[in-house]
Amino acid sequence: MQAFLGIFDIYLLEAVINGILLGGVLALLALGLNLIFGVIDVTWICYAELVMIGMYAMYFIVQYYGLSYFIAAPFTILLVAILGAALHYLVIAPLLTAPPINQLLATGGVLFVLQSFATVAFGIDFRNLGIRLPVLAFGDMNFSYARLLSFLAALVGMIAVYLFMTRTFTGTAIRAISQDRQIMALMGVDTKRMYLITSALGGALAGLAACLLVLQYDVHPFVGLSFGPITFLICVLGGLGNFIGGFIAAFLFAEIISLGGLVSDLEWGYVLAFAFFIVMMFIRPAGLLARRR
Repeated sequence: MQAFLGIFDIYLLEAVINGILLGGVLALLALGLNLIFGVIDVTWICYAELVMIGMYAMYFIVQYYGLSYFIAAPFTILLVAILGAALHYLVIAPLLTAPPINQLLATGGVLFVLQSFATVAFGIDFRNLGIRLPVLAFGDMNFSYARLLSFLAALVGMIAVYLFMTRTFTGTAIRAISQDRQIMALMGVDTKRMYLITSALGGALAGLAACLLVLQYDVHPFVGLSFGPITFLICVLGGLGNFIGGFIAAFLFAEIISLGGLVSDLEWGYVLAFAFFIVMMFIRPAGLLARRR
């Protein structure tokens, strides 16, 4: 009996640590989506599809141009940042004064356009980057190097965004706009430029997430469905536009998924996470730390 409890304790600790590693990537995804909503007040339903495009970019740059993963990553981040800025300029900017439902429908339309484009251009085959990372053995526990690398890179990315938002004039202006758009416009801040920079930054975060997720997922046109819905639920649970709330919600979801997978299949972990979200919407319908307006 004691031996069984000892083994269960090891599995439990392993699941908790894996949940923390997963939470880092989910927090990175939620940060990009929350940043855009918090500043521009528009929810990008198509955010996960930007990640999908970034994953394809990583795949083709590494497989067809022969560049190393670490050289391909900056190109991918830049590409998706440009795509994010283009999305704002072509789709979001003309609809800033439109009703929220129009904005949701527009970004939802972009979602299907990007999925259809990827299906036509690349087919529905599952493509793998082909990079095999070893497994880190720590005692009787095993951890994926890919997940560990993703967690560390996501942590560095989030710290870099925090420093940008708190230590630079542009970041300060973006935070000020998120608090009061009308006043900042009257004070001479170019809100259109700040919106464009924010969209590019959100795209860059999606590009970074793509570089990390391509190590763990096969690339196909519908890969965004693997993490898009969960990212949106994390943002809602944390309070749309609330960075700290999204961070906390990301790790809550990750731990529920990881521990649920310990008890049963991993799919049941996602079921438990969605059930937790539904219950919390009755308790805290505005989110754990809803942003005050």
